[in-house]
Amino acid sequence: MEYSSKSEAWLPHGLSANFAEFEPGLTAKGAMEESNRCLYCYDAPCIKACPTSINIPSFIKRIATGNLKGSARAIMEANPVGASCARVCPTEELCEGACVLNDASKPIQIGLLQRYATDWARENEVQLFEAGAANGKKIAVIGAGPAGLSAARELAREGYAVEMFEAREKPGGLDTYGIVSFRLPQSVSLWETEQVEKLGVKIHTGVKVGRDVSPAELKNHFDAIVLAAGMGYVPKLGIEGEELEGVYDAIRLVEATKTGELVPELLGRRVAVIGAGNTAIDAATCSVRLGAGNVKMLYRRTREEMTAYDFEYEFAKQEGVEFSWLTLPKRIVGGGDGKVAAIECVRMTLSEQPGPDGRHAPVEIPDSAFLLPVDAVVTAIGQERHHGLIELLGLEHSRGVVKIDEITRQTSDPQIYAAGDVVFGAGQGEAMVVSAAEQGKLAAYSIIRHLTDRQDEVMETAV
Repeated sequence: MEYSSKSEAWLPHGLSANFAEFEPGLTAKGAMEESNRCLYCYDAPCIKACPTSINIPSFIKRIATGNLKGSARAIMEANPVGASCARVCPTEELCEGACVLNDASKPIQIGLLQRYATDWARENEVQLFEAGAANGKKIAVIGAGPAGLSAARELAREGYAVEMFEAREKPGGLDTYGIVSFRLPQSVSLWETEQVEKLGVKIHTGVKVGRDVSPAELKNHFDAIVLAAGMGYVPKLGIEGEELEGVYDAIRLVEATKTGELVPELLGRRVAVIGAGNTAIDAATCSVRLGAGNVKMLYRRTREEMTAYDFEYEFAKQEGVEFSWLTLPKRIVGGGDGKVAAIECVRMTLSEQPGPDGRHAPVEIPDSAFLLPVDAVVTAIGQERHHGLIELLGLEHSRGVVKIDEITRQTSDPQIYAAGDVVFGAGQGEAMVVSAAEQGKLAAYSIIRHLTDRQDEVMETAV
């Protein structure tokens, strides 16, 4: 199936250049020099720091010896979305943060080397894996994001007939729609989906479970189901003025810049972004590149409590984004034309004693209300969970976090396994693309163990 990767030429006022990848990749000379800096540690801490356990010294050594196909294969073997992760992983906190050279000089640029090898495979249209011999069993995967693609890839390589059901027009999930193009172009995530499709996996796009196909149909036609539906859009703030023109959902804003649908006019405008996670950072930097004259991020806690990665925070500052800590929006104020004109906020302080979650709760400071003039507001306070789908499938959950057996990956319905954002939260791991990929692999291995007698071999592969 062909999935076009539309360029950003449709962006308003010739802003397409603003959405080109901001960090250039390594040249062949640069990649060779950097790969030769690696010590190729036998007991490499970088491997342990990678959620998907990529054999980092091995793939780097292959770059150094000119074996780029072997390098790309080593990466993608462990991480089916390794090309995307080369761009969006918090490598400073994971593999590069664990590099033994941190104390001596500077860590190996593992992310850029990973990007170099996978870009070579993508640009040369290399097919890295083959499907296994058909075993007669069929698996359904709900959601074609990082977790679903990882599960599908592993199952197809073991000979399972896999069909994916994706509600969106293109597969790839967050990587395709939810991460700004100047960090992750659609062409990268769509190449990863093509690698999966070439194994015989059928990806049904525009198909929503519960609307176009029922859970009963899936359960009757497939031996097992992987639920990897991710999460939805940003929930409502629950404050006055959300209906005004000029209030945007951060996920939809980023999505619009990748699909060309309803891109807002932000040239010269003052934009306030509510939230301080990675999506909020994407929304803020996206607003800057759409021409906003001033972008402020409003967060009711302090810098220490923000959930965005450090490198994301530093990038936002370099883009000119301003931060207003200990600030809580109370209502959005409109002008006479029904458009956003200001946000009424109050100043906050943190409680002296931590709450049940170990964090100090934000508390309003009396008589601290003030108006912040703005022309647009972007909400980025998390994402909605798929309660309807989860309940339609009859699965046990805690506020939208599906309950699973940590060993078998099975949900309360033993035919259904779950991976990715649907099981992240409430202490159940961190919602990173690389973690979702590993969850998908683990779900696939559990299905293989359950449906075959190859337990020891599959467990060995998983390790």
